[in-house]
Amino acid sequence: MTQKINVTIWNEYRHEKTNKAVSDVYPQGMHAAIAEGLNVQGEIRFATLDDPEHGLSEDVLNNTDVLIWWGHMAHHEVDDAIVERVHNRVLHGMGLIVLHSGHFSKIFRKLMGTSCDLKWREADEKERIWIVNPAHPIAAGLGEYIELPAEEMYGEHFDIPQPDDLVMVSWFEGGEVFRSGCCYNRGAGKVFYFRPGHETYPTYFNPEVRKVIDNAVKWAAPVEREYPKYGHAKTPLEPIKDKH
Repeated sequence: MTQKINVTIWNEYRHEKTNKAVSDVYPQGMHAAIAEGLNVQGEIRFATLDDPEHGLSEDVLNNTDVLIWWGHMAHHEVDDAIVERVHNRVLHGMGLIVLHSGHFSKIFRKLMGTSCDLKWREADEKERIWIVNPAHPIAAGLGEYIELPAEEMYGEHFDIPQPDDLVMVSWFEGGEVFRSGCCYNRGAGKVFYFRPGHETYPTYFNPEVRKVIDNAVKWAAPVEREYPKYGHAKTPLEPIKDKH
């Protein structure tokens, strides 16, 4: 039986409204292109920066198994209370997929605890994304690498914690390399960072990129289990012998 996974795709959705070069590539928005690549049994909903509560109300998040996040030009506009709300849901088991420039989002930096800074360059460079962990579920159905004819370069050093699992490493035409597929466990939740997806390139129409995101959603979906109990455990599991 196929697992039901409810997915919310959060897209800043500013570039498509203000830049014709972007709207020509993604006339329905990047979120629509990402949704087209998902093969999940469950509800797929959209949320954007300019929606009330950025589209991430308590009700929406409580009914989201995996949240996909794309942001770039307005990270600072995301309300800290909403970031805290998303952070809490991740710790309680919601999966989070952070795409491309979402590395600088408040939620990713909060979960990583580092600057998440890097090198970058826009020069229409070829990107070759090598699968360095072929046994990982996110690599299912992929070959040795994914090749994109033109993308924005991200280069090391990428200021992130050591990934729990490194699935992909990118090489760029200009010579830089980058850890481009990084998995983390945070509380009861799973986080995957996936590098490609600059707004002026049709990257989210690439079938292999779509396969990665679809695999990541299934990997990051919550595990059905009781949430751990924290705090004062005044009642012991076993009787404690009187030491006096």
